[in-house]
Amino acid sequence: MNLIYKNNVQFNTIGVDAIQYANRKRSVSKSRAIEPMSRIISLIAIFTCSTLHADPKLLIWGDSLSASYGIEEHQGWVTLLQERINSQNLQIDVINGSVSGETTTGGLSRLPSMLSANQPNWVLIELGGNDGLRGLPLSLMRANFNSMIEMIKNTGAQTILAGMQIPPNYGRRYTEPFFSQYSELAAQHNLPLIPFLIDGIPQRPELMQDDGIHPRAEAQGIILENVWPVLFPLLGP
Repeated sequence: MNLIYKNNVQFNTIGVDAIQYANRKRSVSKSRAIEPMSRIISLIAIFTCSTLHADPKLLIWGDSLSASYGIEEHQGWVTLLQERINSQNLQIDVINGSVSGETTTGGLSRLPSMLSANQPNWVLIELGGNDGLRGLPLSLMRANFNSMIEMIKNTGAQTILAGMQIPPNYGRRYTEPFFSQYSELAAQHNLPLIPFLIDGIPQRPELMQDDGIHPRAEAQGIILENVWPVLFPLLGP
């Protein structure tokens, strides 16, 4: 009986040790399984936190006038704009999506992917000059502008429109409605309007590059001053 009892006790002790060992193994296995999941959860939390606290974004959607054509990138007005924003302690990232030679048709085709990738809070559209220089139909330009403005509006971002002019040798029947469409679009969609992006520059040949179309580096500060009074009130807290 005692032996049995002893054996029983010995057996039970071995059984308890085995159970404790198995439990420890399961605990270790679980902890090892939990560790990668914990890392994943931590990474998701960090990514979510960084996304929620990401700085607002301003997208410049233009052509060569905003793409620093013929000058160094750091000399362009878009770079000067980021510096101005920084000097005002505004936590805003400026994204320059401008492409030399861009038309409103090209801008419209590229815009969906840019909006999706960057999710800007504001979009400054500076397009149309190349449409005008190519003599493209104004109806096409207006349709493209309307589509871009609606697309931006649907994302919750605000559109700012920069007006353009083309040389008078294209004739008043084309140049006048070309210029007036910017103010008409701004009124139609209730948009902030920069009347003429390079106002005060074409009248001064020393500020223009040899092609007579693109401003020199020395003129980029003037462009910034044309933009800033319209843009700044929109960026404030």
